[in-house]
Amino acid sequence: MAANPTYEQSKQVAEESRETEWTQPSFGKELFLGSFRPDLIHPQPREAPEVTARGEEFLGRLRAFLTERVDPFQIERDAKIPGDVLDGLKQLGALGMKVPVEYGGLGLSQVYYNKALALAGTWHSSISTLLSAHQSIGLPEPLRMFGSEEQKSEWLPKVARTHVSAFLLTEPDVGSDPARMSTTAIPTEDGRGFRLNGVKLWATNGAIADVVIVMAVVPKSDGHRGGISAFICPYDAQGITVEARNEFMGLRGIENSLTRFEDVFVPNDSLIAGEGKGLRIALSTLNTGRLALPAICSAMSRYALKIAREWSGERRQWGVPIGEHDPVAQHLAFIAGSAFGIEAVVDVSSRLADDKRNDIRIEAALAKLYASELGWQVIDAMIQVRGGRGYETAESLRRRGEKPVPAEQLLRDMRINRIFEGSTEIMHLLIAREAVDQHLAVAGDVLDPKTAIAEKAKAAGKAGAFYAKWFPKLAVGSGMKPGSFEEFGPLAEHMRYVERGSRKLARSTFYLMGRYQASLEQRGKLLGRIVDIGAELYAIACACVYATTLDREEARELAALFARQARRRADRLFGELWSNDDAAQYQTAQHLLAGRYTWFEDDVLDPAGEGPMIPEHEPSARRQFEEATK
Repeated sequence: MAANPTYEQSKQVAEESRETEWTQPSFGKELFLGSFRPDLIHPQPREAPEVTARGEEFLGRLRAFLTERVDPFQIERDAKIPGDVLDGLKQLGALGMKVPVEYGGLGLSQVYYNKALALAGTWHSSISTLLSAHQSIGLPEPLRMFGSEEQKSEWLPKVARTHVSAFLLTEPDVGSDPARMSTTAIPTEDGRGFRLNGVKLWATNGAIADVVIVMAVVPKSDGHRGGISAFICPYDAQGITVEARNEFMGLRGIENSLTRFEDVFVPNDSLIAGEGKGLRIALSTLNTGRLALPAICSAMSRYALKIAREWSGERRQWGVPIGEHDPVAQHLAFIAGSAFGIEAVVDVSSRLADDKRNDIRIEAALAKLYASELGWQVIDAMIQVRGGRGYETAESLRRRGEKPVPAEQLLRDMRINRIFEGSTEIMHLLIAREAVDQHLAVAGDVLDPKTAIAEKAKAAGKAGAFYAKWFPKLAVGSGMKPGSFEEFGPLAEHMRYVERGSRKLARSTFYLMGRYQASLEQRGKLLGRIVDIGAELYAIACACVYATTLDREEARELAALFARQARRRADRLFGELWSNDDAAQYQTAQHLLAGRYTWFEDDVLDPAGEGPMIPEHEPSARRQFEEATK
């Protein structure tokens, strides 16, 4: 890999690691193509009785443990999860919620795994983050999906009960561009294994881990395929140094590290799935691993609803509860509708994951994106309802004799979810790539300016044949028939909106591809709007399906409330596809970077001082890699 890869080189690395086959149906994929398939999500799959019983039994034990033995205010004060709490979680089996029973785990379904994370998250977000980082992206999940039987037999029983794990991918100057990864895995001369060198940043659980999964680049050479590869690495191996425990705005109890590897030996049998498979392992793991984060967002949103409801009923201004004043009432309705919508997305997506009859890569990504973005707005609205008490810490409230509501903590803890496991901007690009996958398959060569004229002509004929059949189907659909989707009762109108919106979105994507052609992939904000419209449509469908499954009048009311809110957002986004200030704002940003407006900063005092924000890291590891690949 190049020390400073070009855009095309970075794109190639990402494309080579992306899943390209669609062997199972996908509600999300069809939605973006203008084909609304409610049959893929309704009726919702039911949990087997034994799965439900096992899940409920564990939730009962976890609830008792949290309320009886864990002080969330102590975690916030000390910025640390006490050792006895971690030991208690191990004894509960909480480290092995997703590990199959035959390997010593609890074997919970995705639905109950999410419920457990949600329960822990409302007690203190650092607990759910520890458990999620360990199981959703840490060693258990990639090992379960890609590990050999020998690797599973050795490590799954350990990570289910005694060993905390972490996932080490990010580096000080490498985030979402893995082509720039500088951590190396150099094969040893005796052929017994590899030597790891490099620095990994922001490894959640990295300060207390017992074993980690490390992504490193194996140089391509005779006998070695090379590429980004995944290694199991016991954390007590010689040469590993935890150089710092990172501290953050929120999640004060997490053990997040800056970790250095210096000539750390790992044997050949520590390699998972072979050389060059690391990034694919990471991306595949995240397909279901991403569902943990929206579950936590959902729990925090419902907690925010409880806080806002109670406060709005108790606090009185001008003779009445503040909830009766229209501005506050509007906040409450937004919080209630949004919390229900997020919960619906989590429930529908999780049951799809358990059912295993659908490809959920788009649904899981949409759930992560949607829950983190809307959840942030929910918490912000709750803070506004609480007023000054929303900004005050729980400890300060307690000292004054008031109920210690951790409102400001929720705000701090929620904020990272728009960055964790793929920032909103990266999620937009990732989902957009999948959303236009079919178009690129049939028309990619036509849009690519590097395609030869003769090849373009051949590709144009292929694309023309596809679009001649596909595009007319977008003109009419069941969403235009007043009596369609009657099984959803009063929510049918919103399902009809989703069907119409799906076709409109597909037509809009087609028009935008024709307008911008190959440059469309550079218009990230525009692609983000396409994805956000799809997310709103998916959420509306989930809310209607979830409310129908619950079969409660109150649930249908909340679903209708949410659907109306989401429809207004989608309508606005449709308009902004064609009327926006993207080009002007991009030009202004480039002027800004070029220093055109630095005069506006002249009177700013900078406590951080002068100098680059990101220093040069690990030139020795980079040189070692470049020497090995000459």
